[in-house]
Amino acid sequence: MSRTVCITAVEGHTGHLIADLLLRHEEFPDISKVDSVVGLTLHPRHHHVKELQSLGARIVHHVPGRERTMVNTLKDTGCDTICLVPPAHKDKYDICVELVNAAKKAGIQNVLLISSAGADYADPQRQPRLREFIELESLVLSAKGGPSTPLGHSPCVIRAGFYAENILLYAPQAQSEGILPLPIGKNHKFAPVALGDVAQVAAHILSGRGQHGFDDKHRGQMMIVTGPQLCAGEELATAASTALGTSMEFEDISQAEAKKVLKAQASEVDESEKEYLLEYYSLVREGKTNYIATTAFHDVTGNHPTQPTDFFKTYSEEMRPKKKAKTSQS
Repeated sequence: MSRTVCITAVEGHTGHLIADLLLRHEEFPDISKVDSVVGLTLHPRHHHVKELQSLGARIVHHVPGRERTMVNTLKDTGCDTICLVPPAHKDKYDICVELVNAAKKAGIQNVLLISSAGADYADPQRQPRLREFIELESLVLSAKGGPSTPLGHSPCVIRAGFYAENILLYAPQAQSEGILPLPIGKNHKFAPVALGDVAQVAAHILSGRGQHGFDDKHRGQMMIVTGPQLCAGEELATAASTALGTSMEFEDISQAEAKKVLKAQASEVDESEKEYLLEYYSLVREGKTNYIATTAFHDVTGNHPTQPTDFFKTYSEEMRPKKKAKTSQS
């Protein structure tokens, strides 16, 4: 049974890494081989896109705005499977709605949506960016009740937790002051997940095969994938200190200060993604992220997710405080 996978938003970190794992399947023997990978991208000249192209991916320019054109684009890819990664774009929701509707009309059989953990706890007024994911999940899963579309046969949703890599946005403070400034309060916890762990789950699902599309172990599943350890700010700093071999402290900053930090240090991050981050921090402060969900990761991959200390070890160069150079005394 052939498998051609179309992955959206491959210019972004999530889409790029999922595609990378599928294209390098020889290096990851537990991930099944797919016949071909198609990368749908809003930015064809992005360096992530060029990398995937060099690995053998077919790259297709994604031009949203007209559903009929999108249907033809998907048909032309010849894909039977789509991995819907919401792009970092102010019109993320509308772009994804168009993709889901186009996938239905294009006759695509398998759909994997990368959603967000915590979205089900989000308030539509206070956390609208997070809540958008629930609307997208509903749209994808509603196809299950539509006998006229093949897309209803084999859906799957991954609710990915807060990406630990977002903490790297605060590397300047970590290096210069030895602090992690996060607006998450002091009382509640969350479980950051390594992006690579989410990508591993996605790659296993996309390459798995069953009688009706995806492997029956995955088909129809709502998988929540967080990190393996609940961390308050102080515990996160302790994990960083242990991994880096130096003292790291947590600083609880205000939402207003967090906005300023993101504006100053995340100029390359789309505004919609900054809004998402700030909304997720507010979920933490409200006590709505005090859980871990690692069963899906273990069941799908057979492995254990990345511990916070191991994450900080991986990015030690980016996070370790820099020693100040001694100045000579006159």
